[in-house]
Amino acid sequence: MSKSVDDFKEPEMNSPVEVMRHSCAHVMAHAIQKLWPEAQFGIGPTIEDGFYYDVDLDYQLQKEDLSKIEKQMKKLIGANALFERKEHTIEEAIEFFKEKKQNYKVEIIENLRDQLGQTHVSTYGEGDFVDLCRGPHVESTSKIKAFKLMSVAGAYWRGDEKNKMLQRIYGVAFETQEELKEHLHLLEEAKKRDHRKLGKELDLFSFHDVAPASPFFHAKGALIYRLLQNYVRELYKTYDYQEVITPQVMDVQLWHTSGHYENYKENMYFTEIDDREYAMKPMNCPAHTLIYSTQKRSYRDLPLRIADFGRLHRYEKSGVTAGITRCRTFCQDDAHIFCTPDQIESEIKNTVKMILDTYETFGFDEVKIFLSTRPEKKVGSDELWDKAENALKNVLDSLDHPYEINPGDGAFYGPKIDFNVRDALKRNHQLGTIQLDFTLPDRFDLKYTGNDNESHQPVMVHRAVLGSLERFFGILIEHTGGAFPFWLSPVQARIIAINDAHAKYCHEFKSTLEKQGLRVEVDDRNESMGLKTREAQKSKIPFSLIAGDRELEKGAFAVRKYGERESEVLSQDEIIQLFQELIQKGSPRS
Repeated sequence: MSKSVDDFKEPEMNSPVEVMRHSCAHVMAHAIQKLWPEAQFGIGPTIEDGFYYDVDLDYQLQKEDLSKIEKQMKKLIGANALFERKEHTIEEAIEFFKEKKQNYKVEIIENLRDQLGQTHVSTYGEGDFVDLCRGPHVESTSKIKAFKLMSVAGAYWRGDEKNKMLQRIYGVAFETQEELKEHLHLLEEAKKRDHRKLGKELDLFSFHDVAPASPFFHAKGALIYRLLQNYVRELYKTYDYQEVITPQVMDVQLWHTSGHYENYKENMYFTEIDDREYAMKPMNCPAHTLIYSTQKRSYRDLPLRIADFGRLHRYEKSGVTAGITRCRTFCQDDAHIFCTPDQIESEIKNTVKMILDTYETFGFDEVKIFLSTRPEKKVGSDELWDKAENALKNVLDSLDHPYEINPGDGAFYGPKIDFNVRDALKRNHQLGTIQLDFTLPDRFDLKYTGNDNESHQPVMVHRAVLGSLERFFGILIEHTGGAFPFWLSPVQARIIAINDAHAKYCHEFKSTLEKQGLRVEVDDRNESMGLKTREAQKSKIPFSLIAGDRELEKGAFAVRKYGERESEVLSQDEIIQLFQELIQKGSPRS
């Protein structure tokens, strides 16, 4: 099998902390060689917050071995050895690593020679350990400050399942112990907030072998799902979208025309009916072009904004699926805007506003925006790309919001804007996207009559705000820790009767609140108050309303907010007013 040199490329190191992390990976490999001299090494790049190294070792590393490796690393760091760079000819390097019995290094060097035509490579050594590396490294091992080895996982050499499975050791590294401590705290918090764990505990969804990587949403989860859709539907009223419904299974010829069959078929599901081949749709865009083409369009009809909550199916390997954040069936708050080139700028501006307002509503305060420009392989004229890129840039320049440019990272069919949010655990997630497309209108021969009475091709804008509803739901669970905002919580209040004498009063107020459109339940079980209030807190219900003799006499309830120890006695009218204010504050569109 031919090998691409890209298989061995490491990410560029753009900061001192990345250089330090890379040096930490080097020291870890040195420590492993000290403990297991027979170890062979693959690659050891930096990743977000840390590094890993792939190791070929007959001994199966266990979690407890990580502390042994750490101890050896600290010895090496304490020796304050200098990192020394040397340059070698390809032949010298191959011979050197053959003598060391480092077969993976030899393979990498041979590929650098055969595919890139390199004649020289560099190594870095510290102490008695030398590794193939382009660098850079810190000056000496003592510059490595705060690190911890985290886990061991399996990884096929070069990511190819036909190759040998290596052991991948992950670590994290920071410039200070305080940063490391905070990171480890966030990782512990992430375990508690894992959406798969909370999804089960809060009775939101489940998974079953009959439909691998495909969620079953329970009543509470389905209610939140619908509220997310309803939120977006209210946006559609404001921004003048038409919501449509399109088939899930369509003739495979459609996917040939769109280009998905040739470029995406390994991720698609197929079936045969009446001797015709069909595919389940992995995306909505081709169906929307068919709706556009049902009428003769004039420039006066544009922009035409078509939205679709259609269910999509994409095959993902079982090894990469992850709860509801990466599954095989999902729906997007997907829309496509058909417009004239002159309308691009105004449409993008409205869409950016819609996206940023939405993230603010859901409590994502840190949003990064990226503008991706034309790649080397693209369709359409340079003139059209200039117009499209300038339109996107003009919109972003007009905002009071910083953005970064990703040169050459646009899709082959047009430039795009991506939106990344930072969650409560300081992790970044790519959510919304705005993509200009010159290809599908051409493939489906879409036209409109301009004010010059001539036929023109529209521009197609692909747009998502939340993206996959399943993925957004999972991110939101972890961002909130399952304590959803009041307007989105499946149960907004639990009314707790201290004993049977207070049950009728509680049920009557439940009916009153439900008439106000609130979601309420009553706990009148013959159980201790301690148990009932603990369960309400464990269920992350925003409010517990407790009624005993004193509350009944006053026509009031002791109101306890989720996460707080103290309660406050409020009248029924005050509770209703509080809840209505919370709904309006949290989501005026709910």
